[in-house]
Amino acid sequence: MLAVFAHPDDAEISAGATLAGWTDEGRSVHLLVLTNGDRGSDDPGVSRVELARTRLKETETAAALLGLASVAILDVHDGDLANTPEIRARIARQVREVRPGIVVTCDPTVWFFGDRYFNHADHRAAGATTLDAVFPGAGNPHFFSDQLGDELTTWSVPEVWLGWTLEPNHHQDVTGRIDRKIAALAAHRSQVEGNMLGFFEEWLPREAEEAGRAIGVQHAESFRVLNLM
Repeated sequence: MLAVFAHPDDAEISAGATLAGWTDEGRSVHLLVLTNGDRGSDDPGVSRVELARTRLKETETAAALLGLASVAILDVHDGDLANTPEIRARIARQVREVRPGIVVTCDPTVWFFGDRYFNHADHRAAGATTLDAVFPGAGNPHFFSDQLGDELTTWSVPEVWLGWTLEPNHHQDVTGRIDRKIAALAAHRSQVEGNMLGFFEEWLPREAEEAGRAIGVQHAESFRVLNLM
């Protein structure tokens, strides 16, 4: 399994309980973060270099709590993510190395959540870039062919799961794993200072309960699943 998200705490918020469930089942789950999170602060006095280092450490701590097999963070500035051949190549390489049965990312079609929030540009870019890297990228030998050799071959991803979607067609039972999701998010201390952790401790279980009602379980996470094979 491979999760590809824009910022160091996105995977936890969007799919943390699902990732924890997969690792509990003995599956290898890998995380690729496409920006270093160096603008994730409203404090003008914060060093962006130090913030990026902090967020890497926080991501590694959170990954350990979720049982992830590996974490990689690209050296791309927060807010600068774009769907470029270079980023698509990096994602395609990770896909070819990991050979995942499922890739999890953001739904790039979502711009607005109600009337109070619109989706971060990096989130939209992460979803679109990941989809383009998966197809036709990683599975086609004529894309990023310089990567290919005896130890690296093409890989066609069977399924893509899009989180933060307004068009879910799958609700993943995560009953018993919401506390771990919140604990992993809390490891991102630079992002949940003040009242933010309390907000997530209230909001995330409520969202999971709503998703769970769709399939008759206590908690679930919702995705738009694309079956590509």
